[in-house]
Amino acid sequence: MSHQAVTLPRLTALARQAVPRLLEGVVAPLAVFYAAFAALGETGGMLAAMTWVYAGVGWRLVRRTPVPATMYLAALAITLRTVISFWLDEPVYFFLQPELGTICISMVFLASVRLRRPMVQKLTLDYVHLPAVVLRHERVRRFFARITLLWAFVLLANSAVSIWLLLHQSIGSYLLVRTAAVAVITGLAAAFSVGAFLRVMRRLQHEPAPAA
Repeated sequence: MSHQAVTLPRLTALARQAVPRLLEGVVAPLAVFYAAFAALGETGGMLAAMTWVYAGVGWRLVRRTPVPATMYLAALAITLRTVISFWLDEPVYFFLQPELGTICISMVFLASVRLRRPMVQKLTLDYVHLPAVVLRHERVRRFFARITLLWAFVLLANSAVSIWLLLHQSIGSYLLVRTAAVAVITGLAAAFSVGAFLRVMRRLQHEPAPAA
């Protein structure tokens, strides 16, 4: 059996694929919400966040470019959050719903490992392209399973911190402290994940050729 060399995309190429989507889907909605919240209050923040998501979907439809399924789900989720918050006349529900959803997602992450279909691998492929030979390698499969477990517990930790702050602090304090806490937890997990991925790739590239 001959050794099959693994050729990986450059890190800069992966970043060019992932960064714009992360900015649009994660950073920009938070910035829009916080800016509108500061200027217009809770209702203005909720409406601005919903408008941003719909604008992203509409822009792609007008340009006739593919709309990721995650964007449709995001539009549906934020619409339900906003409607329920207005209906119950309690902004806390706007923030509580995604935290409960995050807990459910963490359970899905755990189940995906059990089913040998790690969710982190699927999510990674939404942002970057990896060669099929890389994805089939047993070392890479183990990596994605372990990182999926890590992120399941990261999501649980983020939700636990967020719900405690939501129930014990004002909305303004919740937004400030929660953003900082989640950024620290997520940032550390992301740095560890990227470092671990790069180590796996280096080891993969330097594996000795199997005997014929």
